[in-house]
Amino acid sequence: MRTEKCDSMKKNNLVEDLISVIVPVYNVEAYLDRCMHSVLNQTYQNLEILLIDDGSTDGSPALCDAYAARDRRIKVLHKPNGGLSDARNAGLALAQGAYIGYVDSDDWIEPDMYASLHRACVDNHAQLAVCRYFQEYQDRTEAGGNGVVVPLSRDELLRIYIGGHEEYIIYNSVWSKLYKRELVEGMRFPKGRNSEDIMYTTRAFCRLERAVYLDRCLYHYVLDREGSIMNASRAERMFGDELPFWREHIACIREMVSSQMADLAAYAFERRLLFYFIDAKHRKSKETASRLAAEIKADRDEMDRIYNSGIVSRGDRLRRNLFLFSPALYALAVRWYEKLVIPLRQ
Repeated sequence: MRTEKCDSMKKNNLVEDLISVIVPVYNVEAYLDRCMHSVLNQTYQNLEILLIDDGSTDGSPALCDAYAARDRRIKVLHKPNGGLSDARNAGLALAQGAYIGYVDSDDWIEPDMYASLHRACVDNHAQLAVCRYFQEYQDRTEAGGNGVVVPLSRDELLRIYIGGHEEYIIYNSVWSKLYKRELVEGMRFPKGRNSEDIMYTTRAFCRLERAVYLDRCLYHYVLDREGSIMNASRAERMFGDELPFWREHIACIREMVSSQMADLAAYAFERRLLFYFIDAKHRKSKETASRLAAEIKADRDEMDRIYNSGIVSRGDRLRRNLFLFSPALYALAVRWYEKLVIPLRQ
């Protein structure tokens, strides 16, 4: 795994491929100017900016039209409300660029985001580039990164995506990435479902041969601050869409990559379920905790095979056995560990 500094990307002879930037718009009158200012002022100028008005009922449609009247790079599509996936799909149907990018209309981007991502793709012969992002809270901004550029094979990328990494932040969100057109040709977002990025990103990762990671924040992601990750509406979305998508994610990796990589994905999925279970117990969401425990136990036979295959640490096997013996006792053990052990290590 080779690393380079971002400064090495500064060359003058780069052919400017057309980049299609898809911006779904729905009732964001208060935020659209900030978003569009950041897109229009990119140092990479050869952009096709697709504003997809998804049936907005505020002043957003008029703002979109006003922007299009001022800049020939902008195209506007007004359509009935169909949700985020439907809006992105409409943008994909219109896109003419050699590369595809996404920006959510309540977020904004750094001036050199697309120049940096495109340069990284070209220099590293990559079909996809991914960067870090700023987390924009109401009272603070969180950031990180050391500026290195890291070329990745498909399997290296998938291992980071599946299992996480101490340094490299590679999640399923589509807006932190630049996709070469042929990589996502024919792919669409699932209409009418939440957590739609999971399968789009998974399929793209499984298809590619080479990617590149920029350990630098180039995108400003505004968090909606729902509060608990396990509030009532969040829980329903999780059971209705997110968890089924993660199961599809595992099946996709098994079909397109390997059984070994899919086993890692299944192991990571169970760890996610256990995290959600503990969060639900902490917040006294008994019904949610019970449903999550049932989800974990439903996969017991398959997970027994994976836990005995040698890819799981002894500590994780012991923790899982404790959960299977008594979910309540497992939750209590985690609570005491967080209260007594973690403070001693800080």
